[in-house]
Amino acid sequence: MRDFTKPLVVISKCIEFKPVRHNGQMMTSDLVKSMKPLVQFIPVCPEVEVGLGVPRETVRIVKVGDAFRLIQPATGLDLTDRMKRFSKKFLDALPEVDGFILKSKSPSSAMKDARIYSTTENVSPMGKGPGFFGGAVVDRVGHLAVEDEHRLLNSRIKEHFLTKLYTLADFRSVKNSGRINRLVDFQARNKLLFTAYSQTELRAMGKIAAQPKGRPLQETIEEYQSHLWKALQRPPWRGANENVLTKAAGYFTNKLSKNDKSIIP
Repeated sequence: MRDFTKPLVVISKCIEFKPVRHNGQMMTSDLVKSMKPLVQFIPVCPEVEVGLGVPRETVRIVKVGDAFRLIQPATGLDLTDRMKRFSKKFLDALPEVDGFILKSKSPSSAMKDARIYSTTENVSPMGKGPGFFGGAVVDRVGHLAVEDEHRLLNSRIKEHFLTKLYTLADFRSVKNSGRINRLVDFQARNKLLFTAYSQTELRAMGKIAAQPKGRPLQETIEEYQSHLWKALQRPPWRGANENVLTKAAGYFTNKLSKNDKSIIP
């Protein structure tokens, strides 16, 4: 059986790691539990990292004029600049990772569903948007496998996330090898996968992997990587998966019985 590179994943610490939510609780996730032996997690809680305790008064995103501020209504504490500095420092110092699992609806960590308010008073939210840390993640490394724990309850999103995560982890090992034959092998092993995701990008990556002699490897890797990110940007549509499965069956139909072949469309 093929061995896969162990992915490196940044995760909100309150999801299955530490009870660091504002109320002193921890979020459960069956998916994260199952991934723990198979993934190297890097847990982080931005709100704790900027100096807030556990438990703590809640914070919220407040629109002030044309700007968004991260404020703790009970104390009036404005954490905006502190959170921005932490987010930049954390992402600058982070080793090359393959993905993120962020806390949904969090004013610090949400990808896009944190509540936004017009005031610190007790009013209904005016809309939704990214949290300060989560928004920085999406802006800087949104090409990686980035999701939140709530969206990962959707089977299609989960399948795409895991496929992308392990493909990027595998590619990271190719980059670190410094060998062009590893890139050629990577392209060959993932041909059917890339066929489902994007035949346009499949062809582009194939041409890059068959590099002309004398071209610097790093240049080849960087160009290939940009097309890989494009290929894995969105989940493949169902019909593409069906076409690839039919194509795959063609590789071994000569070994099937007449009865076996009758079930292949």
